[in-house]
Amino acid sequence: MSSLPLLSLIILVPWAGALLLAFLGKASAAAAHGLALLFSFSTLALGLVALAGFDPAVTGPQFSESHTWIRALNVRYHLGLDGMSLLLVLLTGLVSPAALLAAWKNDRDPALFGALFLLLQGAALGVFLALDFFPWFLFWELSLVPAYFLIRLWGGPGGTAAAYQFVVYTIGGSAFMLLGFAALFGTAGTMDFGELAALAAKGEIARLLPGIAGTAVFVGVLLGLAVKVPLFPFHSWLPATYAEAPAGATMFLTGIMSKMGVYGFLRILWPIFPDHLHAAAPCLIWLALGGVVFGAWAAMRQTDIKRMMAYSSVNHLAYCLLALFAVSYATGRDGLTGEAAGAALAGTLLQMFNHGLSAAALFFALGVIEERAGGKRGIANFGGVRTAAPVFAGLCGVALFSSLGLPGLNGFVGEFLIFRGAWGLHPVATSVATLGLLGTALFLLTFWQRVFHGPARGAGIGFADVTGRERLVLALLAALMLLFGVLPGLLTKLFNPLVTAWAGHLTLP
Repeated sequence: MSSLPLLSLIILVPWAGALLLAFLGKASAAAAHGLALLFSFSTLALGLVALAGFDPAVTGPQFSESHTWIRALNVRYHLGLDGMSLLLVLLTGLVSPAALLAAWKNDRDPALFGALFLLLQGAALGVFLALDFFPWFLFWELSLVPAYFLIRLWGGPGGTAAAYQFVVYTIGGSAFMLLGFAALFGTAGTMDFGELAALAAKGEIARLLPGIAGTAVFVGVLLGLAVKVPLFPFHSWLPATYAEAPAGATMFLTGIMSKMGVYGFLRILWPIFPDHLHAAAPCLIWLALGGVVFGAWAAMRQTDIKRMMAYSSVNHLAYCLLALFAVSYATGRDGLTGEAAGAALAGTLLQMFNHGLSAAALFFALGVIEERAGGKRGIANFGGVRTAAPVFAGLCGVALFSSLGLPGLNGFVGEFLIFRGAWGLHPVATSVATLGLLGTALFLLTFWQRVFHGPARGAGIGFADVTGRERLVLALLAALMLLFGVLPGLLTKLFNPLVTAWAGHLTLP
């Protein structure tokens, strides 16, 4: 739709910055940080260019780029942008600079840190834009390399073990997914997502892969995506990884990389394997509920504040999967309505974006707390921070109450739509999920009360208020949380026609 290779630029400009930083390895810390930040901002700038030319009424991919890559395997370099991927590109453009600002004081090889981060940023963008499995999988796997080194080289005392666990889990899941798509290509002859979805809609995928063969392929793809989100019980790598990673890397992991898994469910598993997902939905719903309830209540048992927020991410992302599985479960059943399905799907997309903002802000704030406390992260190490640092407490409070789902902030809208839709699709599961809401309120308010209120003690004594850099990041993220909480239509208008098309397809007789 455009002569300008806009989508390729969105991916390649951060990589160009990574290459430049690799050649300027001896640059000063200020120069390295400044260059990394400049190239990271390119995603937001180019995302806004895409937004200006984007037509929400068109539900198919826009700004498409398609070139033959490996003719013998029918592999194409195929990129495209719809409302869902545009939402995630904009989210990446917002979270990535904030994450680099969280690492601004890092003076240990800042050029390498910036290069690895930009490589990670470009790979994640490739996942959101690729429409052929071959390049999509390359981007998917490439993201592991810089993430591994960011966690291992700049992480905490357990960073090496956490990095190994992260990579082993994710590569293990990806191996099953690769085998599944290899079998799918061997029978369908294509790896293009659009072509495969069209074949699935005609019943060709079920005919080509009948019985146990189709189930095995579905399970392989499911495992690869489930580890990435992560879906309970494949979440055990996440708490240690988030706790040990440096603040900037954790912000990207929770704000962007976790969305790659949910995106994969919506882009790949749901349209290509609708019958298998429908058959597995009764079981998958309860696994999603495990994440909703277990994630919240496990967070209550943590004494490490970063591990507490890591389990919070398990909880919040499980809401997205609960909505998706509830829609799949109700497909073809009596009582499925386009209104309920549309609300659940719209809530899923909003939750992906809103959680990315609030979780990134919370982990930025936790990085500030950890830095002020000399590396201490125990909830018992703090008290009375609000009195010593009122500005920091106020900005952190906005992120915390957004994560809690306070009306008026962005976190409320997505969760409300998810529960509104899921109630009409699977009321029993939705009722159980309210236990997760209760647990979330308990552990977040406990964190707020113990760290920020009460008499000053431990690291809370003499806690310095935010610097100009910290104030800028937290204030901008807080302003976005308020903006999208009051005016969620700024986001929903990007994908409402797409969601309507999805829901309408589901309710066809």
